[in-house]
Amino acid sequence: MSGDLEGFRAEARAWIDANFPKSLKDKDVLGFVEGAGSKDPDFLKWKAAMGEKGWGIATWPKPWGGGLSKAEGRILQEELARAGAFNPITGMGVSMFGPTLLEYGTEEQKKRHMPGIRNATVRWCQGYSEPGAGSDLASLRTQAVDKGDHFLVNGQKIWTSGAQWADWCFCLVRTDNTRKHEGISFLLIDMKSPGIEVRPIKLISGNSPFCETFFTDVKVPKENLMGPLNGGWTVGKRLLQFERDGQGGGTRGASFRGADMRTLDEVAKHYVGSDGQGRIADADLRARVADHMMDAAAMRLTVQRMQDDAKSNQGPSAVTSIMKNANVRVVQNRAELMVEIMGFQGLGWEGASYSTDEINAMRNLLSGKAMSIYGGSNEIQTNIIAKRILGLLDHQ
Repeated sequence: MSGDLEGFRAEARAWIDANFPKSLKDKDVLGFVEGAGSKDPDFLKWKAAMGEKGWGIATWPKPWGGGLSKAEGRILQEELARAGAFNPITGMGVSMFGPTLLEYGTEEQKKRHMPGIRNATVRWCQGYSEPGAGSDLASLRTQAVDKGDHFLVNGQKIWTSGAQWADWCFCLVRTDNTRKHEGISFLLIDMKSPGIEVRPIKLISGNSPFCETFFTDVKVPKENLMGPLNGGWTVGKRLLQFERDGQGGGTRGASFRGADMRTLDEVAKHYVGSDGQGRIADADLRARVADHMMDAAAMRLTVQRMQDDAKSNQGPSAVTSIMKNANVRVVQNRAELMVEIMGFQGLGWEGASYSTDEINAMRNLLSGKAMSIYGGSNEIQTNIIAKRILGLLDHQ
């Protein structure tokens, strides 16, 4: 490692040690995003420090992010992990909308919205799917009618994640009824606007992360159009690539609130026991756990290789569809194995007879089923892989 990178590592370590509150060590950022945790003084202090430094979005260009190189960004992640720290700058503004704004937004739009993303003080939600437009998203019917100095929006969105907490919505709307894909525009909508109603949807997992969102005569200023009029499909597809890039991240454990972060073999030895050689006692389970752990390790190494091979800032490509499908399989398999390993204790829903990890095991299994649907279903990703990577449709 070059002297410059070693110098940056020392700088990052010193800054984290000076600014990261010890009370947050080894905590999960998801525990602070919603509810009472989001008001924790130490969390707010840490979020403000990371926002001011720009290290919450470390490799984004200045002044919007930290301006770090990819190598420096990896070192920062390593030093955060060493300190038991997490990145408090999260949400759809960072993972989905922000990168798209940098590519398609005007300078005025960047100046207005990027500070709130950088500091995680403004929350965003996604207005894409509709009751009649899911996988066939381009069938959307939410109308945005040109009224001179503003658009008048009427329609309904479904599965709007976090809409009940969001300040703004990036939304696909129809501005031309005579064309399908070429009649869609990309609007930024203030969620405090009159005429917006949000209804949370309670899921089988017991959570309500998704919502129905209704727009009734909602006025949206013309300057909130991002990208060209009727050019929203291109912008919207690019945003989905950023979303899938995040979903194909290959994390150590499951990407759920309160997920058990122990390795699966550790959990299995705790519940099933070990044999005389220190292995999982059940041979069949041992083989399946080993298969899963190899898949998870291969996923992490593939993600790392993709990051190491990146030579430009062009952002994600159609390869994100491969990574999303692969990560979904790994995460869902882990959740199913976790419940099986815990046995009856993995079936608990509430009560003192079950630990927090045991209760979360079943909830995570249920909520994880949606991973193969949201962000573009597995079938949609397979079509993208066939068309854009393998070129199979060229032979028809």
